[in-house]
Amino acid sequence: MQGKIRRVVTGHDANGKAIVLEDRLAPAVRTNPNRPGHISVDLWRTDRSPVIVRRDEPDPTGGPRQIHPPPHGTVFRISEIAPETEAIRNMDPAKAKEVFKAMGAENASTFGQNRRHPFMHRTQTIDYAVVLEGEVVMLLDDEDVHLKAGDVVIQRGTNHAWSNRSDKPCKMLYVLIDGEFEPELKSKFGGSRH
Repeated sequence: MQGKIRRVVTGHDANGKAIVLEDRLAPAVRTNPNRPGHISVDLWRTDRSPVIVRRDEPDPTGGPRQIHPPPHGTVFRISEIAPETEAIRNMDPAKAKEVFKAMGAENASTFGQNRRHPFMHRTQTIDYAVVLEGEVVMLLDDEDVHLKAGDVVIQRGTNHAWSNRSDKPCKMLYVLIDGEFEPELKSKFGGSRH
């Protein structure tokens, strides 16, 4: 993948006729020096529901990296997860927080609480995750789930991490939808909205 994903965006001309507004490589390609080999490409974002469909609009994927969607919004993303290294497995909680800080979500990191995996995190979102290529292990608080190409996860605000224990990159597609914990769950987790 190496961040090269063709993105075709449609819209409307002045007469309301459907047209292609853009056909190029997606511009929002992000890496993180604290997480070597991880590539994330935001393909589109929305900031409200229902979404206002406009004839033409600026690219919503610019700006700072955010792991989670804006309030009432969504993120459509494809990421490549590199095979896990010894350095990742031995990362300390402070370094793990730095990884999430670079993604605009320092408070999402839960590694300091459970020490299960450096990339353990929780956001108030519903995430649709699809394994496109390769394989990955989804870690929850006390469970590991091995996933392969074609498998789908509906991740509902749970504490989790993705661990690539194979020798090849894993490509995943995500749709993240902003949410809010019910009061009972919120009282267990505390913290900010994201």
